[in-house]
Amino acid sequence: MSMAIVVGGGIGGLATALALTRRGWGVEVLERAPEVAEVGSGISLWANALRALDALGVGSAVRGQAIEDVSAGIRNARGGWLSHTDVATMRARFGVPVVVHRAALLDILHAALPDGVVRTGMSVSEAGTDGSVVHSGGVATADLVVGADGIRSVVRRAVCGDVPARYAGYTAWRAVVDIDEALTEFGETWGRGARFGMAPLADGRTYCFAVYNAPENAAGTFAEVRSRYAGWHHPIPALLAAADENTVLHNDIYELPALPTFTAGRIALVGDAAHAMTPNLGQGGCQALEDAVVLARLAGRPDGMARYDRERRPRTQMIAARSARIGMIGQLSAAPLVALRDTALRVTPPSVSLRAMGEILDWTC
Repeated sequence: MSMAIVVGGGIGGLATALALTRRGWGVEVLERAPEVAEVGSGISLWANALRALDALGVGSAVRGQAIEDVSAGIRNARGGWLSHTDVATMRARFGVPVVVHRAALLDILHAALPDGVVRTGMSVSEAGTDGSVVHSGGVATADLVVGADGIRSVVRRAVCGDVPARYAGYTAWRAVVDIDEALTEFGETWGRGARFGMAPLADGRTYCFAVYNAPENAAGTFAEVRSRYAGWHHPIPALLAAADENTVLHNDIYELPALPTFTAGRIALVGDAAHAMTPNLGQGGCQALEDAVVLARLAGRPDGMARYDRERRPRTQMIAARSARIGMIGQLSAAPLVALRDTALRVTPPSVSLRAMGEILDWTC
């Protein structure tokens, strides 16, 4: 039996472990945290990600934790529509994206793995292209080492050296909140140098996020976030008022430059370790799920690693570049440019956006 070590127990790591297990590999997941957990945020799963989850055998379970029938689009800070998604056409063309709590997705992936596959509290300090991994419990060797250890990946150093992440210029606060109102809207609001997004969850709560331009490591306090969005349309102030400051997640937004390769020797990179991108297309986790399915399909073949790199690197880097461009447009702050952007959004037919999404969402296993 071929053996794989997956470094990292997040979405990409658990999905890769599951994909490999389903193809007969022996797998060990090394996760440095004391438990596999994710709190306080949701994740958008588009049609491409749902196909990957179906290939992993957990698509139905994930859909059971999600809401599908929602309106969607982009508003301005006063609440006026800038762009409204044609949900019926999207459903017919791609299927409607779903939003789930990240913890629910992790639980489903974890539960689908055999007992004992995931080892928590295991810190990895080094990986080698010969398949060796140095961790807090000693040294192990495998036929395949998967770097699923995030944007500041230790495993990536063996593939392409030190590659520093770069700051995108804006920061994000994320929360899952409960207010006395049933929300059915999935979408974003764009202002000047700031955006806000919301999506209902299946349990009646709402996932929301606030994004605004800020110097690196200087985002301010959550009280200042509430003040910043106080004049925005309903229910944004109510959502922020309901958020628990003790559980709100805050992260400056970073991305990786385009790597020259995702593989070296017996090592393959997946997810943020390979292509950490800004969240503007909602494709970071989706691409990690695609990575998992493709790597498992190709791993073990004589040319499998080279084929994985050829198949995944151009696609993920295209999506990352597109997401970065959308972020630049969404975070415009100069009044004349914001006015021009908003006008362009109003006059662009929804069909144009749907066609543009086709290159991403039409992916199949």
